[in-house]
Amino acid sequence: MRRIFAQTRKELIQITRDKLALALALFLPMMLLLLLGNAISLSVTDLPLAIQDFDSSVESRALIAAYRNSITFHVVALPTDKRPIDAFLGSTARGVLIIPEHFGRDVTRGRNTNVQLLVDATDANTAKLMKGFASEIAVAFGSPDGTLTGAAPVKADIRLWFNPGHVANKFYGPGIFVLGLSMFPPLLAALAMAREGEQKTILQVYVSSISAHEFLLGKIFAFMTIAMMEWCLLLTLLFTVFGLHLVGDPTPFFVATIFYTFTVASFGTMVGAAIPSQAAAIQAVAMGGFLLVFLLSGLIFPVQNIPPALRWMSSLVWGRYYMEIVRDALLQGGGWPAMWSNVLVIALIGSFFYFRTYKKMKRMQLSI
Repeated sequence: MRRIFAQTRKELIQITRDKLALALALFLPMMLLLLLGNAISLSVTDLPLAIQDFDSSVESRALIAAYRNSITFHVVALPTDKRPIDAFLGSTARGVLIIPEHFGRDVTRGRNTNVQLLVDATDANTAKLMKGFASEIAVAFGSPDGTLTGAAPVKADIRLWFNPGHVANKFYGPGIFVLGLSMFPPLLAALAMAREGEQKTILQVYVSSISAHEFLLGKIFAFMTIAMMEWCLLLTLLFTVFGLHLVGDPTPFFVATIFYTFTVASFGTMVGAAIPSQAAAIQAVAMGGFLLVFLLSGLIFPVQNIPPALRWMSSLVWGRYYMEIVRDALLQGGGWPAMWSNVLVIALIGSFFYFRTYKKMKRMQLSI
């Protein structure tokens, strides 16, 4: 253990001497969390909706007011002598609602009457949301109780759990938190290990009396320390800026954090040992620590929405399991019954990374 701690101390001294690298490792993830955590949102507001009113009745103006009072739409008038496509081509609207003649008379007499909604489907997701919200407003306007039929036999009373305010950054904040831990500690570990091979100082390790286990554990513990410091800073932001707090039993979160810092540090060390080039190591960590975690871990959209041909890859992404644990600890509180398998998978992936690196180091080291 003395050799392991000596190696850890040596790595930490090297890191602290590089003030810029240390600042980037600790404060760049905080900027990432603040920017992306508050910028990413799949909800839509203030969508420009042009309304063409051919009726100009009290009822048509009431319908327009219903759309104007919605936070989803920003209503703009479209003269009746203009074509709806002009609103799309001029980028003044994402949708056009056309109210026909005799709309007010039909509503007064209780007849079925239709309004036409044209939607710019260039952005398919926004178009789908716009269609749904516009239909809901039309239905609510057409029936006093807001249902399709005046007397529905079953009515659902909806209650939102875990995030009743439907605040987007409470969902994305933990995801960016995991993304930061998945990027920067392994990047530093990969650079440190690749520098050993690039500058040939690794040869001193191969012929020294320090064992492969002691050398690797010393390096990994050093970058686990950096990762834990980053974890504390990012968690403080989640508690203060994002308004989150621990719910339920937090022990799975703490245990998984230790395993996850070991996993990301082992991943970076494995990349640096396999690729003795700092530039190439950066690209490899960017692929595994950023791109895979960003796209295939459930950060932006559920894993179930990933195409089946690629969904199997998400089971290999270590960030996916830790992200579920973090969201459970900060939002749901399922604890060990819900998260034990995720903790185990993280530990297994970290062990795989470590033993792959140890196998390479052991093969190169001379027997003393």
